[in-house]
Amino acid sequence: MPTTAGKMSLASSTYLCTGYAGCQAAGYGNYGYRQASSTMYWRMYAGHNCTNYVAYRLIQSGMPDVRPWEGSGNASNWGVAMASITDQTPTVGSVAWYKPHVTPAGANGHVAIVEQVISDTEIIVSEDYWGGDFYWRRVTKTGGGWPSGFIHFNDRVVAPTTAPAIVGSPAVGAPLEVATGAWTPTPSNVAIRWLADGAAIPGATAPAYVPTPDLKGKTLTAEVTAELSGYTPGKAVLATAPVAPGAFQPTVQPTIQGVAEVGQTLTLTAPSWSPQPTKVTTQWYADGVAIDGATGSSLVLTRDHIDRRISARSVASASGYRKARSTATETTPVLAKPVAITSPSTIKGTPEVGRRLVARAGTVKPTDATATYAWFRDGRPIGKATNPVYTVRKGDVGHTLSVQITLARRHFRSTTESVAVPSPVMTVPEVKVRTDATRKRVAVEVRVRAPGASRPDGAMTVSVGGRTVEVQVVSGTARAVVRGVRPGTKPVVVRYAGTDVVRPAVARASVTVPRGKR
Repeated sequence: MPTTAGKMSLASSTYLCTGYAGCQAAGYGNYGYRQASSTMYWRMYAGHNCTNYVAYRLIQSGMPDVRPWEGSGNASNWGVAMASITDQTPTVGSVAWYKPHVTPAGANGHVAIVEQVISDTEIIVSEDYWGGDFYWRRVTKTGGGWPSGFIHFNDRVVAPTTAPAIVGSPAVGAPLEVATGAWTPTPSNVAIRWLADGAAIPGATAPAYVPTPDLKGKTLTAEVTAELSGYTPGKAVLATAPVAPGAFQPTVQPTIQGVAEVGQTLTLTAPSWSPQPTKVTTQWYADGVAIDGATGSSLVLTRDHIDRRISARSVASASGYRKARSTATETTPVLAKPVAITSPSTIKGTPEVGRRLVARAGTVKPTDATATYAWFRDGRPIGKATNPVYTVRKGDVGHTLSVQITLARRHFRSTTESVAVPSPVMTVPEVKVRTDATRKRVAVEVRVRAPGASRPDGAMTVSVGGRTVEVQVVSGTARAVVRGVRPGTKPVVVRYAGTDVVRPAVARASVTVPRGKR
């Protein structure tokens, strides 16, 4: 080791500080060696001594206070005795070892602690000298002063503070991702490599990875390497369970299009999955039983399918994936065909209040189809009017009536026919006449009432004994005075012209016109 008491002139070295106190003041510590230098470590001489200082630092890093080899403790012997862990790669925490007479070493060699690795050709070390002082020094590889080797007793390692982990479940097509965790000191780079059953997967060096079908059943591992110049890389190896088969995710469900009726064609709209399968098969079913040979995208319904519910199932498959099944909602029971009308339905009767309208279903095939009825007023259903016979009501006056006849038979599609009453509903009035006669003058009072239009208006003529006058009915009443009527009993005839909803009417009476006094 060097025994010079002062700094050495080294063309390839730059002294950063000198002495325990000086280095402390300059921001370069001695890690407590100033207070501990009186103690011998690894049986080295105490005090200013390169080997004692380095042994102290290695014990601080976790090594025991037992020299790891037998024989000479001189610095010149360190790299020889520990040749198995000595190389030319500087790392933080490694020992910079100098052979005898390699600057700045003397006959006994020299050792120092590598504090920082700036590059493969530039490092910073701390060191103590026998008979000299304590220093921090920058060393470059050009010229003299570069160590003969680096002994890796207990290098500084990039260590995890939060362990890396694989996020996700290993399955074909399911994304996995490596959470790289946290490391100290902070690495400059974190490299990842994915392997399958121990063999590297070409190109799989990103945190995210999606297992491919060929990896089904294989165990994946992710090697995480945290790198920082001058430090031993930190490593973590993460393993998964064997890769499970992938699962298809349905994106569009199949549906059956068409009318469930004999002779019609049902079509299955294609389902879809993510990812897209390499093969999709289809099977049609009737009441849950597979239909022989029905494996296409469409099915022509036959009489064999009558009254049965039709469904279809698609099966997706691909290498490395579990089969996925998707079933379309079944149809209503298949019908034979619609009930056919061979002659139209009719309505008999007069659309007047109190009269009956009778609906008669036409002839149909099959002839045993049953008919149900529903009556409508101006196109709106009349509550509970579901019989073939309908008695016209006051509320129907002025409205149009119709009947809807539905013809149904088991296994057949129902047919509905609508029949309208040809004219709006009318009402028949009641006309009451009251007379009052004096000599040559007759007064006639008339009252008109009708169900659904109780106080109608309208024109009216009043005839008494051959004389006629015209009057207007207002709110159901009218008054006429007929003059010049000869004495005697005379017929009274009242003719009401009606309205658009009230039918015309005639009322008759008689009146006796008295004779005048002589």
